Amino acid sequence: MTDSTSTYDALLAALHSVLGDAGLVLTGEAMSPYCVDWRGEFGAPALAVARPKTVDQVSAVVRVCAERNIAIVPQGGNTSLAGGAVPIAGRAQIVLSLSRMKAIRAIDPVGMTMTAEAGVVLETVQEAAREHELLFPISFAAQGSSQIGGIISTNAGGINVLRYGMTRQRVLGLEAVLADGSIVEGLRHLHKDNAGYDWKQLLIGAEGTLGIVTAASLRLAPRPKHKITAFLAVPDPESALALLRHATAQLGDAIAAFELISPSALALVKQHFGLKPPMEMQSWAVLIEAAASLSGLRDAMEAALTMALEAGDASDGVIAETEAQAAALWALREHVTEAELKSGRSVKHDVSVPINRIPDFIRDATSALHNAFDGLQLVVFGHVGDGNVHFNVLGAAVEAKAAINRVVHDVVAGHQGSISAEHGIGSYRVSELAHYKQPSQLTLMRTLKRALDPSNIFNPGKVLNDGRSFSEK
Repeated sequence: MTDSTSTYDALLAALHSVLGDAGLVLTGEAMSPYCVDWRGEFGAPALAVARPKTVDQVSAVVRVCAERNIAIVPQGGNTSLAGGAVPIAGRAQIVLSLSRMKAIRAIDPVGMTMTAEAGVVLETVQEAAREHELLFPISFAAQGSSQIGGIISTNAGGINVLRYGMTRQRVLGLEAVLADGSIVEGLRHLHKDNAGYDWKQLLIGAEGTLGIVTAASLRLAPRPKHKITAFLAVPDPESALALLRHATAQLGDAIAAFELISPSALALVKQHFGLKPPMEMQSWAVLIEAAASLSGLRDAMEAALTMALEAGDASDGVIAETEAQAAALWALREHVTEAELKSGRSVKHDVSVPINRIPDFIRDATSALHNAFDGLQLVVFGHVGDGNVHFNVLGAAVEAKAAINRVVHDVVAGHQGSISAEHGIGSYRVSELAHYKQPSQLTLMRTLKRALDPSNIFNPGKVLNDGRSFSEK
């Protein structure tokens, strides 16, 4: 028996003693869904998939792996668009899936909070809040499979950031396991707590590289009694910003979502799903949703649309009369990513720029790409209200991906933007982060990583090249 076989057998025996048969996946076919991302672009083999059911089991698994220098890849619903939740080649590693930790531990309707474990699916959290006439406002297309732990670890955004903020703004407390296996319990429901460092903020958005989130205290919101959705054809992104001003003047902070969709994105949704806008159009589109508890929302939306039409900032528009019509309008937006996938591999850019620079960024990035490459199709959509643009490229050769990224990200940097607005860095953007982040910021990040994960066992190779090789401590 070789030393490596003996070490592997000892690892599995130790994991089995913690998790039992139900908590350990070992066969290649059963492990495959955990080891490859949903787009089939990232992944590598793992020694095992651990599926703990309690925070104590997570702690024990971490201790087992830390003692043997086995890396751990934390995983939620595996819906990442940046390759952050699957193994990458180069080191002995396991996947630690939080999918069995799916209890909602408590709901406080008065304080408007919920305590949920990391494996609870986002849609389940939303439904639980709805039962108490409350709202958990984080929302995006993968909400039927994404899990709370992953959402927190990536600081997910979605369609309602304009009104409710990123996930970071919805987290009051965390329970987490650190790299030595210790459990940090901070499941508070306090809106004000200045007693020392706010350590939870280090773990939110760290993509599992600093600690494993096992549960969270979530901040809910009142469920609006009225909601209205509108879909408009606009000539160009400049007009979309003018429309945003009209909508803000009439609707104020009732605006929950303000989405921009390019003609090419709408064409892909029609091609692959047969979904069409409610009116004939060949232009850009804007999808607006407003929600409030007070009446008068429709009048305000109509006033905003009338102002936009009269000013020439929109050429046509509809307001949904029913929930079914609103859902049909949202389907046009929510199917864009899947339509892209059906069209072939794309080079994805999840960027943010100051809101007033969105038209300039789209124009400059489009021009730069067409000057540098032939035969590209651009699919542009995103959350105009918060400055987040998904600027994706179809028709590119695999070997051109790095060059395309650099062209787009150079334009982003020129507009004082960020190369990752909400999807995270994962393994996809590690080299780009190193290129664009200020050296002092990279040094600070590496200091934090070394302090919290000195053996480099948590999701190595993701987010940050911390100066150590992938395999070394």
